[in-house]
Amino acid sequence: MGKKVFVGVDGCRAGWFAVFLEGENKSDCTWKVEIFPEFSFLVDFLKNNYGQADPLILIDIPIGLKTGGGERLSDLGARSLLKTRKSSIFPVPCREAVYAETYKEACEVNERLTGKRISKQAWNIVPKIRDVDSFLVENKNLREKVREVGPEICFQAFTGFPMKSPKKKVEGFLERKEALGNVCPFANEVIEYALSKYRRKDLAKDDILDSLAAALTAKMGGMYGFKYVPNEPETDGKGLKIQMVYYECKEFKVNKNAE
Repeated sequence: MGKKVFVGVDGCRAGWFAVFLEGENKSDCTWKVEIFPEFSFLVDFLKNNYGQADPLILIDIPIGLKTGGGERLSDLGARSLLKTRKSSIFPVPCREAVYAETYKEACEVNERLTGKRISKQAWNIVPKIRDVDSFLVENKNLREKVREVGPEICFQAFTGFPMKSPKKKVEGFLERKEALGNVCPFANEVIEYALSKYRRKDLAKDDILDSLAAALTAKMGGMYGFKYVPNEPETDGKGLKIQMVYYECKEFKVNKNAE
């Protein structure tokens, strides 16, 4: 088995933006960034470029879909953790609604099975939910290698407090960039490179931050252990685990409490 490779992934206008971190020490860690039109292309890239490396992929997309009746416990738990930033976690459509052909049909199906219609925001990411869901349903061997992450939870875990400004605002971008710099000496290098390599119509600034947050969470959690939301996962009808992961930076909590 080769080196570990830790991957953070976020959806972007051009598909999926991924940050790859290889190596388990700060001194020998190398990085790459890429955009993929589909999730399977990312997995193929891993195989072709990292050979026998052992991958861990954290992705900001719902994994595991309920078949009606109540929200996912992971979403309820995530909102409880985030408090002031809880609006970043929106209700995930049920499996039947995700595979509906139109927004109107999805709303009707979701309302019939769960009692609630779905937001346009949720519908807009349905193609990406389908992309990852269908891949994991077909590739059981990779289910433990691909886990769900909530970037706002990652930023809060890196600093010990929720972000103050929305990520689309300049203040929010700088706040999250600083949080990443606190845990990663080359964070600014990755961010500036991605900003220069890709056009904003393909990749938004906050997509870069979210992907890097996920990659760093994968690296630190993979090395030192994850926290889970909820602690015991639900399992959906296809056998997919419904659970978010994050890494808690204890040193920042100590420093914050000491102030």
